[in-house]
Amino acid sequence: MISRKATPNDIPGILELQAQNLISKLSEEQKATNGFVTTPFTTELLDEIIGLGWAFVTEIEGQIVAYLFGGSWPYYEKWPIFPYMTSRFPNWKFKEWEITIENSFQYGPVCIDANHRGKQIINHLFEAMRKDFIKTYPLAATFINQANLISTKAHLKLGWTIEDEFEYNENAYYGLVYDMNLSAI
Repeated sequence: MISRKATPNDIPGILELQAQNLISKLSEEQKATNGFVTTPFTTELLDEIIGLGWAFVTEIEGQIVAYLFGGSWPYYEKWPIFPYMTSRFPNWKFKEWEITIENSFQYGPVCIDANHRGKQIINHLFEAMRKDFIKTYPLAATFINQANLISTKAHLKLGWTIEDEFEYNENAYYGLVYDMNLSAI
């Protein structure tokens, strides 16, 4: 198992994994038992985020089995939920921190092949990203759809803290924060 920064050669594997887990392509039962990703990334968006150095993958025997993206809040503001989420930051307190768009970055989406979940891939993938992003950001922030119990449980186990609950577009979300000084392994 190798967790590393993504390259353009990883795009087909990322797109395949995304297609298997995209909320719009799953039944209600699949969403409840397998988890899901909500933000579809096109080839163009993948080229962009890989070029920025903000995409990470886990590879096993040449196959992409997980991906994870992160990035600055200005990058993610092209999707309306992100400006809404950052507008809530003044109400968030985490340890001694006030969360801002300057001291945190948007973490996610993250997706792990169903056959490889529960094997600590998320820990190794997150750690690869953490070692890179800690150079710039002391905090990570994200949101998880409350219907995505698999993702919520995995992130709480990883060490994330729920700081907020909010509704957006008729969906309920958790807002979470992570101290980037803490190793995930």
